[in-house]
Amino acid sequence: MKLVLALALAATVGVAASAQTTAPPPAVVVYKSPSCGCCKAWMDHLTENGFKVTGKDVDNVQPIKDDVGLPAKLASCHTAIVDGYVVEGHVPAGDIKRMLKERPKIVGLSAPGMPSGSPGMETGRKDPYDVVAFDAKGNTTVYAKH
Repeated sequence: MKLVLALALAATVGVAASAQTTAPPPAVVVYKSPSCGCCKAWMDHLTENGFKVTGKDVDNVQPIKDDVGLPAKLASCHTAIVDGYVVEGHVPAGDIKRMLKERPKIVGLSAPGMPSGSPGMETGRKDPYDVVAFDAKGNTTVYAKH
């Protein structure tokens, strides 16, 4: 719960920072397993799309997911924080940029599971998948279809 309050404060600070004319690239902190290659590939995708990405290797990502209020049905392999929002799993950079521009009243976005063809999960197969927005009560809506 403390982390959720910290995220809300960071979102408020982020709104003020985004009002500046020359904003730095959005900073993303990614909590991940040290052995996960798809997490690294997703981080590379974000870097290639203008984000400043920092990886935090942890033995168990579940406590982070619990702290940010991520509904279990939306879980994936890594959890990231960007400008006060939670980003779970292989969410495309374009969806994150849209969220940061629109500033919806949500906790964050998730690409539940590990969809083939999503950023970092390029396996040669591309399955259709949804990016889902979720709020503090666990309510979800489809944010983008891919």
